[in-house]
Amino acid sequence: MSPATGEHVDGEPEEVKLLARLFECQEYLPAFSIVAELDGEIVGHVISTRGWVGELELLGLGPIGVVPRLQRHGIGTALMNETVARANTAGERGIALLGSPEYYSRFGFVPSTSLGVAPPEAGWAAHFQLLPLAVWPGGVSGTFRYADPFAG
Repeated sequence: MSPATGEHVDGEPEEVKLLARLFECQEYLPAFSIVAELDGEIVGHVISTRGWVGELELLGLGPIGVVPRLQRHGIGTALMNETVARANTAGERGIALLGSPEYYSRFGFVPSTSLGVAPPEAGWAAHFQLLPLAVWPGGVSGTFRYADPFAG
């Protein structure tokens, strides 16, 4: 099953390969790698790695996934809320992600371009979003750059 779609795929989903590369890269941030456990079973996960706009450090969130049988039960919401809480506590300035505006707007994410940040790929504009945190500096301008494994 694909962690992103819940649909059957042949072979290993690309997200699994990406996660393996993220865990091994220098931009990996263990404090922002969270798992959800239910009755001793891991049922969801989220990872954030270091990303940048120019020299400004941000979090690049994703992938995030919940086992298909437990989607729409609040696990993804709990993972997002915990990530945001940890990021604020750590003094992070913002979180960037590629995803559904309808879903992520509930957490305060807005189109990155509304904050002066261009997506890494122009075609992502409608789905590339930012959550400015408590210490968002304002006046940010540039293109977001994910951790190296995203380029591979």
